[in-house]
Amino acid sequence: MIYTFLQAQSVNSTSNYLPIGIQLIFAAILLSLMIYGTSVLGPKRNTADKLENFEGGIEIQGNARKPIAVKYFLVAILFVLFDVEVIFFYPYAVNFRELGWQGFGAICMFIAFFLAGFIYIIKKGGLDWEGES
Repeated sequence: MIYTFLQAQSVNSTSNYLPIGIQLIFAAILLSLMIYGTSVLGPKRNTADKLENFEGGIEIQGNARKPIAVKYFLVAILFVLFDVEVIFFYPYAVNFRELGWQGFGAICMFIAFFLAGFIYIIKKGGLDWEGES
């Protein structure tokens, strides 16, 4: 009993984390040197062309702050929401044999909630671009 306790203490001692600490310190120093080195050694040529706004090679025309339809943001948020929900299918696909019928019931319930939300969004016109907001 005492032997296993002492053995567990030696396995979980602080000295085991020393290499990780040294590596983190080394990485921080290297990162700091690289950032400082590029700012000191890099060229600094601030010409009028470099200080001008650049938007993908297209000449600037008018104000960029034009209102965007709310439908665009709604579709983007719905995409992220449903995309994240689909990610939850992966653990079931990997472990479907071990989960058995209880896992199958849980994934069926998940799909039912998923489809209920999708049908609700369609009925509310969330994906209808032609209709009114």
